[in-house]
Amino acid sequence: MPLGLRSKKKAGFKDTSKLMEGERAAQSAGSAQSLPSELQPKPKPVFHTQLAHGSATGTVEGFSSIHELYAKIAQVFEISPSEILYCTLSTPKIDMERLLGAQIGLEDFIFAHVKGIQKEVHVYKSEDALGLTITDNGAGYAFIKRIKHGSLMDSVKTVCVGDHIEEINGQNIVGWRHYDVAKMLKQLKKEQSFSLKLIEPKKAFEIQPRSGAAKTTVGKIASGKGTLRLRSKGPATVEELPSESDEKAIKKVDSLLELYLGIRDIELATTIFEMGKDKLNPNEFAIALDEALGDFAFPDEFVFDVWGAIGDAKQGRLQ
Repeated sequence: MPLGLRSKKKAGFKDTSKLMEGERAAQSAGSAQSLPSELQPKPKPVFHTQLAHGSATGTVEGFSSIHELYAKIAQVFEISPSEILYCTLSTPKIDMERLLGAQIGLEDFIFAHVKGIQKEVHVYKSEDALGLTITDNGAGYAFIKRIKHGSLMDSVKTVCVGDHIEEINGQNIVGWRHYDVAKMLKQLKKEQSFSLKLIEPKKAFEIQPRSGAAKTTVGKIASGKGTLRLRSKGPATVEELPSESDEKAIKKVDSLLELYLGIRDIELATTIFEMGKDKLNPNEFAIALDEALGDFAFPDEFVFDVWGAIGDAKQGRLQ
């Protein structure tokens, strides 16, 4: 082979691989731009996040469930997802009205409350009702959402709103749903003592109110122009906020959950309300509830009162 032939061929050779990549990218971009606006790929919502007791600000995106969100937050702050007790929206305070559920306002700032001090309390059950309202974070941690003023548990000053209930009488209840925890607490025998092992959220230097139920100026279930709805299966979706009358009805159903079952769960209340909106009569509604949510064993009085709230919402009678 004559010297210089390889270099001449190399010099005359035109590498088209990068050009082809560029052309494909341009074609892809062009085809995307040619799509109608409603078919254009939408960017994933990005949310700012901090640890509630204080941290730098990070961002999270691309999650479809509470478990995935906690994993994303944990990755940002280099902690274990199991350290996160729950999250509040647009406030670092232990504000039970701003708990993160299955919906996040597109403009909400996410504050993660992580495990703090462990404590154990022993209580003598002198009354049938403890005065506790229980909820959970959707990822296996039940915690105290409300303490009724003047109740038995209100006198136990070491028990606070926001405390995660880890054990009842030595039985670990991590992974239980809130209604199962509320049921177990309700079944504790009167005139006997019981123990609770609790974990309170880590706090910043400022003193937090014991109730943790600071009033919020946000009237909507979620802030922002829309909400990101998280799902246990399938991708998250961006949805419109409920109407004002629907929102009032949902809050009414949530209050009825507390009255009859001792739990607060705005997502469960939303599900129940949506289930009843298209039903023709209370019997049809009761059957649908039993088929979909039979584990709750809703009493007839609850079903009747919820049906009344749905009817009031349809007629615009809720205040």
